[in-house]
This record gives sequence, C-alpha cells and structure tokens, in this order.
Amino acid sequence: MNDFLRPNTDGSVFGAVHLGYIAVQSQRLTDWDRFGASAIGMHVDRLDADTMRFRLDDRSCRFLIERGPAEDVTALGWQIDDHETFDRIIARVADRGVPIDEGTADEAALRGVERLWRFPGPKGIGTEIFTTAVTTPEPLRMLSSGWVTGEAGMGHVAIVSREPESMRGYYHTVFDSRLSDYIDENVSGLMMKIRFLRVNERHHSIAIANLRGVKIDPIRTRVQHINIQSATLDDMLASFQRVTDLGFRMAWSVGQHTNDRELSYYCVTPSGFELEVGWNPIVITPEREATWEPSTYQGISIWGHTTVGQTVLDKFAQFRRALETVRTPEITVPELSGGPSR
Repeated sequence: MNDFLRPNTDGSVFGAVHLGYIAVQSQRLTDWDRFGASAIGMHVDRLDADTMRFRLDDRSCRFLIERGPAEDVTALGWQIDDHETFDRIIARVADRGVPIDEGTADEAALRGVERLWRFPGPKGIGTEIFTTAVTTPEPLRMLSSGWVTGEAGMGHVAIVSREPESMRGYYHTVFDSRLSDYIDENVSGLMMKIRFLRVNERHHSIAIANLRGVKIDPIRTRVQHINIQSATLDDMLASFQRVTDLGFRMAWSVGQHTNDRELSYYCVTPSGFELEVGWNPIVITPEREATWEPSTYQGISIWGHTTVGQTVLDKFAQFRRALETVRTPEITVPELSGGPSR
C-alpha cells in the first residue's frame, strides 16, 4: 500500500477500502453457471448443488452464488487494508448503536476470507468487512485473459435509491467516500441524478441514482448493476459476443461513458440485476487526487449504450414496480447517514 492509499492523519479511511466480493441468492444456479463461465468468461468453482463461486484472480471468491429465494445481491464484501483501519470503521458503526455481528467460520470460508463482520446497509444489502482474503494457487480456468482488480477492488456497484442523500451519507460515514462527479440523464422525460463515489483509486466504487422530484424506484432488485473490468478490449468484446450468442439478454450495447471514459456493455444476469463488463476507465492517481474537483456531466454516454430489446411490456412492468415502491419506505440506516465522526 503506497503512501497515497494509507489512512490520512485526520482519521480518514479513504484509500484503505476495496470492494472484495459480491454475495448473491438465486434459484437459477444452472443459468448462473452458463452465464458466468461460458458467457462472461470467469473461472467457476462448483462447490455443491447449492453453491458456486466465480474467480477473477488469485482470490478464491469474487462472486458467491448460493441457492435461495432472493434473486438478488444480498451482501457486499469490503476488504480493509489493516487492523487499525478496521477498528476505526467498527468503532464508527458501534458508537452509533448499529449492531455488528461476526460471521460464522462457514460463512467466512464460503466468501474466501479468514474472518468477517457484518452490519446493516442501505436497501437491505448487508455490509460485510474483512481484512484477509484467502488466495489459491489453483490456476484460473476461464475464457477471459484476465480482470483488473488490485488496489481498485473488483469493480463497482450501482444502486437506484429513493433516499440518495441518506445512502451517500452512509458511505461517507463508514468509508469516507469522496464525490467523483455527477451525471444528469433524461429518462423518458424524467431527470435522473447519479452520484459517483470513490473509496480508492477507482473512479467510483458506488454509484447512487435517483429520479428527481419523485420518490419512485423502477428496479426490482436492490442493486441496479455490478461492474467488473476486463484486462483487454479484446476480452470485453469477446464476452459481449458470447453473451449474445448464448442467448442471454443484452440491456445496453457497447458504448463509452462521459465521466470515467470506460468502454462497456450491460447484460442481464440470471437474477435480474445487470452486469456491466467494462474496459479502461480512468484511474484517479495521486496526482489527479490532489487536484480533483467534481463535475456534472450531461448524459451517461459519449456514444453507444443504446437499449437492446426493451419492449412495451418491460416498460409497463417497471412503471408498476415504481408505483409499488411508493407504498413501502426504503430501508435506510439513519444512524450511519450523517457523515463521518472526527
């Protein structure tokens, strides 16, 4: 860990936090197997009839898929670089009266970590933190030549929220996230505001979107998409072709984003949330970090990212879902939504 990434002297944990793994519940393990291994090109380990894991690198687990009814992401696992930083985060959570539980040995083993602790997260997504990941010397058997992880973590997560400022406050309180930029996007006449938050050198590890002026959420799943980063452009384009050839649904064609300049496409996972496979986003190096100022971009994409195969029935289902959310308050963690303690 270089000096830029070490916790700051003011008590900040920025730079010492990295997205480590994603936990998913699904009844569609056969589809997930084909999707992850044969379409996206990840390494798959089939542990038993109810559990599989995908690898991107020498870590034993980057995606944990367990049989269950949610058809959704259930937890985000965040690696913390050192015990001092870990204790600082735990103290922030505990001092605000939020319950913290230690995961069992079996839960830790499934996630490929030595030990883990969890506490509530926005929209009911569990926040799990750990310091030591389990690595394996077993060679990767996958169609992709490689994925970008390391100091940037395994990728990013994007969430649609009816309480975006509360969610932004949560990640500020817990991880000292910094605002990278905003995007304003017109969606069928409604203005969507997206906030991009970084916790390390990756341009963003969390993106939070909301529709301005109306508290509705048209997305069934807690997470709108998960992003992983191909090592080469050829890998990204080859996976796009495999996803198409194998009959998995493409949500957005290949395009380039306005803010982080990543080339990517979006496809729909067997559980219904999207997976973005990208290549070559900008990295916020120490030199960039020193002078970074958030900007607001008009529109998500410079080019491409056109919708694929969306029907009138799809739009109606989203509208019905949005109306249903009005009746149910979104899960927040108010104790952790007020900003970091100093």
